[in-house]
Amino acid sequence: MRMMMVGAALVMMTSAAMVSAALADDDDATGSQKLAQQGRDDYWHCLAREYSRGSNQGMSEQDFARSVAGACPSERQYYRVALLDYLTTQYPAIDAGAHLATANRAVESAQKDIVTAFVKHRPPQK
Repeated sequence: MRMMMVGAALVMMTSAAMVSAALADDDDATGSQKLAQQGRDDYWHCLAREYSRGSNQGMSEQDFARSVAGACPSERQYYRVALLDYLTTQYPAIDAGAHLATANRAVESAQKDIVTAFVKHRPPQK
């Protein structure tokens, strides 16, 4: 279990670093940036709790991926909306559809990373 938590933490840091590049702002953190970062952190913490559930033991990769895709709906939506708001504020000349696609990719990336960690750190199947 401890190894799983360490793996989840490593995955969180990797994805957080990737998303942080999209959220970076010179020295001044805007309100929308802080909300996007908080949304990201809340979503990742929720995914980490999902990752750590004992009932996941013995799940196939596909079943776990489906479970993660449906997990944390309010955190996922808050993250998506907060990131969309930040991107729209930061880059108003870019089409809103492009910002939505970026926000959706960030959510998908978080889900993919947690599934990858699950697969890498689960005990071998018998």
